[in-house]
Amino acid sequence: MGELVDGQQVSGRAVLGQTLKVLREKAGKSLGQLADETGYDKSYLSRLESGERLSKVTVMEDLDAYYGCDDLLVRHWQAARLDAFKDQYKEFMALETKARVMRVFTPGIPGLLQAEDFAREVLSGAQTTADGDEDVEEQVAARLGRQYLLRHKPAPDVRIIMDEFALRRPAARAKTWHDQLLHLEAAAMWPNVALQVLPFSAGAHHHMTGSLTLLWQRDGSAVAYKEGNGCSRLIEDPDEVLRQRLSYDRLRDLALSPPDSLAFIRDALEEHRS
Repeated sequence: MGELVDGQQVSGRAVLGQTLKVLREKAGKSLGQLADETGYDKSYLSRLESGERLSKVTVMEDLDAYYGCDDLLVRHWQAARLDAFKDQYKEFMALETKARVMRVFTPGIPGLLQAEDFAREVLSGAQTTADGDEDVEEQVAARLGRQYLLRHKPAPDVRIIMDEFALRRPAARAKTWHDQLLHLEAAAMWPNVALQVLPFSAGAHHHMTGSLTLLWQRDGSAVAYKEGNGCSRLIEDPDEVLRQRLSYDRLRDLALSPPDSLAFIRDALEEHRS
């Protein structure tokens, strides 16, 4: 989150930019030298320092290695990325970052498992202006940054159920869809991820209009987060969270097993290749 300076809230992006500038100046480097030595464009690095742009997390990993400051920039980036989202979603994402157990249902490809080009297509929508394109790139960076939590140590235990619909509406570009299916195939084999497909044969169900995420923290506390029909809701009441958990369990029982779901994804990949 942001910090307080003279009683005013400073955005996480501004804090990250200030940190980047301090590290560069401490290293005795000009922006031109930094660009030459890291391979990143000088104007791009300048905009990161000014807080105008949010980079991908991999850029911060590279700069952490360049400056030899462990994961300082990545940690600042994790706070800065929250600036791209609305307040209630920020609260959810802060909880998601620390969750030890995650249970997700989504009608489409979940953001946690979207490949970069697919995420860009989904987020682009009707944006056609230069400013719109830049906003999309920030949203893509923030979305891909969420996936960083799957690499945490210890990694969270994650179960994701996605509707068969997600695999029946391909991306506009063949290569984008091919890469997305390959990414799902790989994710289905990650040791901390159980991926299940809810087939059309399961019939109508109670989460057809939106997604559901359940998060458990180390202390055992849990929340639920629902999105759909243009609105979202963070649920903290224990009784309501329990009801959402039971509804999730019913979907899990209707879904294909993880091995059968992997086979389903591979069949979709073969169909696409043919």
